[in-house]
Amino acid sequence: MKYPSPVPSPDSLRFSARRRGIVASLAGASVLPAFAQFRVEITGVGLRQIPIAIVPFKGDAQSPQKIGAIVLADLERSGQFTSIDAAGETLDETSRPDLGVWKQKSADAVVGGSVTRQSDGRFDVRFRLWDTAKGQDLGGQSFVVPAGDLRLAAHRISDYIYEKLTGEKGVFSTRIAYVTKAGSKYTLWVADADGENAQAALSSPEPIISPAWSPNGGQLAYVSFESRKPVVYVHEVASGRRRLIANFRGSNSAPAWSPDGSSLAVTLSRDGGSQLYTISSNGGEPKRLMQSSGIDTEPVFSADGRTIYFVSDRGGAPQIYRIGASGGNAERVTFTGSYNISPTLSPDGRYLAYISRIGGAFKLQVMELASGTVTSITDSSADENPSFAPNGRLIVYATLLQGREALMTTTLDGKIKARLAGQGGDIREPDWGPFQKQP
Repeated sequence: MKYPSPVPSPDSLRFSARRRGIVASLAGASVLPAFAQFRVEITGVGLRQIPIAIVPFKGDAQSPQKIGAIVLADLERSGQFTSIDAAGETLDETSRPDLGVWKQKSADAVVGGSVTRQSDGRFDVRFRLWDTAKGQDLGGQSFVVPAGDLRLAAHRISDYIYEKLTGEKGVFSTRIAYVTKAGSKYTLWVADADGENAQAALSSPEPIISPAWSPNGGQLAYVSFESRKPVVYVHEVASGRRRLIANFRGSNSAPAWSPDGSSLAVTLSRDGGSQLYTISSNGGEPKRLMQSSGIDTEPVFSADGRTIYFVSDRGGAPQIYRIGASGGNAERVTFTGSYNISPTLSPDGRYLAYISRIGGAFKLQVMELASGTVTSITDSSADENPSFAPNGRLIVYATLLQGREALMTTTLDGKIKARLAGQGGDIREPDWGPFQKQP
């Protein structure tokens, strides 16, 4: 597999000549309106879901954001909850509900709350959670936020409920990054985990690919073609400042953060061929990991930082391998299928998600690393670029459904999927950010 001359396309950099050439076929994509809103469509039925009633929040009708609806959509999208109809009920954080009545309605949990606009224009958001199965008041929280942070407050309510009822951290207040092309403009977006509230981090007339969140959630590494060749940058999301990391001779691509944020794994062709290196997250001289006669790319660190998984065609076709983070001998990981790319690891190290070409279709797969068991997660045929949520319970990926570009989330068993459908344009390259520290 050779790169075209003089500048490699983004697809060739990432074994991505699979379903959509990011340069060629994007040219005909429809325009995506700035700050486009997404809608969530839940499909599928999961097992062992918690029935929960989200009573409409008092004052929600006057709020710019419907807190109760956002919370319910979050919880349903997780695959862990199913909704019990609470229409017509009245309940807020000060109420003392008859939990027996709610239990008769088959609700294992009930949430009530309120949204109040204050004189300074901010909103006071409050809620309380009750466990009807155990007959317990599980507490609540309050937030005083500007209108622009109402969605974040709702996501934090969802996180609280999720953790109280499942024992695991929720991911609803985390963020995702992704790339669009609209007309001749490429845009790197940062959005809520449900795809809403998208904010442009960077726009360019040249391709932007491979965004990757730093472990602290404050920075994004990515590849930009603005200098007419692939170059790696690190971008501070809050300030918009960025620094050049890799601009060596040839191509510089596929950045992946080490778990401690001190370094990046990258693919460079500076010494001939496309090979794996590590480089300080502040830039500097890269360290080559190994010698290979093939193309090595798409690195990703294991959670403990000891291993790097990557894609190589050293055996004739792209497969996933792993190597020690300081170098050594590569070990092949994928043996099911003849074409496997885009590896991503669950935070607990149990699962590897990747894209496999099966009969001409590109499909999301999940492998349990201990057993080697592989499960095909989707029934779509043009999946791309999976990324795990920081609690390891969901995967976000790009795909093509009914002729439209879309971001999707799925549970690891594929039983619950949520489509985050844009208003138009090409949507791709999603990466799910880490847990964020709450103020």
